[in-house]
Amino acid sequence: MVIQQPSNQIKLTNVSLVRLKKSKKRFEIACYKNKVLEWRSGIETDLDNVLQIPSVFLNVSKGQTAPMSELQKAFGKDATVDSIILEILRKGELQVGDKERSAQLERVHNEVVSIVASKLVDPRTKRVYTTGMIEKALDMLSSQAHSTAAQDKDAAAAAAKSASGTVTPTAAGEDGEAKPQPKPQREHTWTGVSATKNAKSQALEAMKALIAAQPIPVARARMRLRITCSTGVLKQAVKGPKAAEGEPKAPGTVKDKIIGYIEQVEHQDVVGNEWEVVGFVEPGAFKGLSDFVGSETRGQGRVEVLDMAVTHED
Repeated sequence: MVIQQPSNQIKLTNVSLVRLKKSKKRFEIACYKNKVLEWRSGIETDLDNVLQIPSVFLNVSKGQTAPMSELQKAFGKDATVDSIILEILRKGELQVGDKERSAQLERVHNEVVSIVASKLVDPRTKRVYTTGMIEKALDMLSSQAHSTAAQDKDAAAAAAKSASGTVTPTAAGEDGEAKPQPKPQREHTWTGVSATKNAKSQALEAMKALIAAQPIPVARARMRLRITCSTGVLKQAVKGPKAAEGEPKAPGTVKDKIIGYIEQVEHQDVVGNEWEVVGFVEPGAFKGLSDFVGSETRGQGRVEVLDMAVTHED
């Protein structure tokens, strides 16, 4: 006896699913792996290269296509299959398999470690660390963060269990009423890489955590800048807050202020009516320096980045 497959069932394998719930119904489309993200980012524009089949399903794994009556009930009477597919592609949730998720996590992890390794140096030697050393340092921070979180959770559970009927410590306000004590703010922590977040933003968080915790001696690699300015502006006085008694006076001229931002001057020179200085600046000071030059020189000065991260490699 031959078992007939229902006409509305289509068997598909090795697919990426995009799901959208609408009107209490779940609709799915079957796409080629990696093509959905390319289509959403504008890299891929041909839907034939994105869709495995131009149909809308109620359940792709069972091969159950969605009846047109259900589609029009959920998306509107004027909706077409093509317009529904586009809406699911734009708004739907991309389902990723375990292997694909692991591969994506590994890619993001490697990218984060690579970025961090290129931006941090040993503050004594100014040399970069290998990606392996950075990876071990981040693993240490991640283990510490998870261990601390587990201890906090256990402590909170124990406190809640033993404190039934007791009053938690509070601080009295001006009106005499008890107010809860504010929780101390935690330093930057690192719990590991997430496949759903941008690698650059995660690398920045990882660098902050490494610099705060110092599992190995690290510092941000300095930037190498060229600052040029008209000589007529250099001697102009810079207004600033008055220094308290016993404190050194703040830099008084535009030139003094610019030199104050530079950690190490490589060279400076005057050519014609233009002054130029090349030096090394901490990344955190770059914005302040750039804003100062832009505002105080009134267009007669500029800051040029020669090297985003100066390092010494073996």
